[in-house]
Amino acid sequence: MAACDFWAIAAREPSRLAVIGADGDEHTAGEVLAGCNRLVHGLRQHGIAPGEPIAVALTNRVELLELYFAALQAGWYFAPIHVGLTAPEIAHILVDSGARVLVFDDRSQPAVTAAARSIGLADEAMFAVGGATGARPLDDVVRGQSADSPPDRTAGDRLFYTSGTTGQPKAVRRPLANRRPETAGVAAAAHLAGVAGIAPDSGAVHLVTSPLAHSASLLWCTDHMHLGHTVVLMDRWTPEAMLDRMQRHRVTGALVVPTHFHRLLSLPDDVRTRFDPSSLRHVVHTGAPCPVDIKRRMLAWWGWVIYEVYGAAEGGGCRIGPDEWLAHPGSVGKGHGRIRVLRDDGSACAPGEIGTVYLKSGPQPFAYHNDPDKTAAARRGTFFTVGDLGRLDADDYLYLAGREADLILSGGVNVYPAEVEEVLAMHPAVDDVAVIGMPDPEWGERVVAIVVLHAEIAGGADCIAELGAHCRERLAGYKCPRTIVFVDALPRDDSGKLSRRKLREAVGAC
Repeated sequence: MAACDFWAIAAREPSRLAVIGADGDEHTAGEVLAGCNRLVHGLRQHGIAPGEPIAVALTNRVELLELYFAALQAGWYFAPIHVGLTAPEIAHILVDSGARVLVFDDRSQPAVTAAARSIGLADEAMFAVGGATGARPLDDVVRGQSADSPPDRTAGDRLFYTSGTTGQPKAVRRPLANRRPETAGVAAAAHLAGVAGIAPDSGAVHLVTSPLAHSASLLWCTDHMHLGHTVVLMDRWTPEAMLDRMQRHRVTGALVVPTHFHRLLSLPDDVRTRFDPSSLRHVVHTGAPCPVDIKRRMLAWWGWVIYEVYGAAEGGGCRIGPDEWLAHPGSVGKGHGRIRVLRDDGSACAPGEIGTVYLKSGPQPFAYHNDPDKTAAARRGTFFTVGDLGRLDADDYLYLAGREADLILSGGVNVYPAEVEEVLAMHPAVDDVAVIGMPDPEWGERVVAIVVLHAEIAGGADCIAELGAHCRERLAGYKCPRTIVFVDALPRDDSGKLSRRKLREAVGAC
């Protein structure tokens, strides 16, 4: 391959299959390239200048990818908005980012239009796709525009709003350094090769299982496109639909979260055995610690194709492959000097001691948009933290223990929810689990487990006693849940992230 960047590959091989939509429609690289070029021409005429943000509230659809590649060659910031956000949450992002354009579809239309009204967003700044109404169709912007490469190309960047644990979400913003757009392709090649040995033009087929509004999902999808690979989009993930697309399109890899593994393993044996995993080469999981037992079961099912990455939208991180993980089960990878675990006073933790995880900043330092205090508080020299807790062992392997904001202080002793969750997840009756701390007059906080049981399991006193005994066999007494609550589902978003705030509200109301 002569180049690792989507624009060059699409210009050279326009008939190459680039995207299979959630509806099954196929889109060639040449069609996607023409769409993104027309968007640059049309939105420039609309007055969008380099350095300005465009906001996109779209489901996983080809228009989102066209807008992304348009932004990255026109010098714009691309600010994706999850379609599940409420009107106040969307309004905050629009105001905070200063977005000049908002593109939405029918899924996000009710919240988007309410948000736009609340902040007085001008009608001419809004564009609709996918059957959405109430704004000018995005097709009007591109109609009659040239499909040729635009002049004065310059690199744009992503503007991701972090979910955060407290307060309003903040955008991770990096300065635009007057770089060529093609540098994104060079970074993509280094990224995919470094994590899982994925090579350019290697016939890979990448399945998108989570919303492209999430940083990791968009990065992995578009990095594959920079390497000339085909991406298959999903909308409204289910385990059966994932297996169907993997089988039908001979998928070689995907980016998933541990929740996906949980739900796949919960399928009946006759469903799972209908799927042939031999096409898989590199399934990567991220987003939360994966229980050791769950990962072992996935390796037994899919083979030695499961990799893990730990990082953040802010940058940094580590990775671990299947062989290395088996030698260090539960680890998310080796630090290689790019990860530190520190005490509150900034001193280094001893091997095995839990502290705050700090990651080495990349070559392009980030800042939290409009929040210099948060930016400064997250940094120690050239390292930063997103509030994760963990420990490094004597061999420099990192093990995560959860978020600092989720730490439970019970009777003056620290309890790490991730440790308790992993033990409960090992029980065959448990389909999903979360552990939180709730106020307690005697202990300060008590450990509460919220459990989703498999459909055929009945909750009740006997089940609570069995789960309690299971924990006491594997955990110190102070770590064991004092309360176990059964629910039908946990409040996770479709990237698998859990809202502990909503859990606390639900348990407090019981």
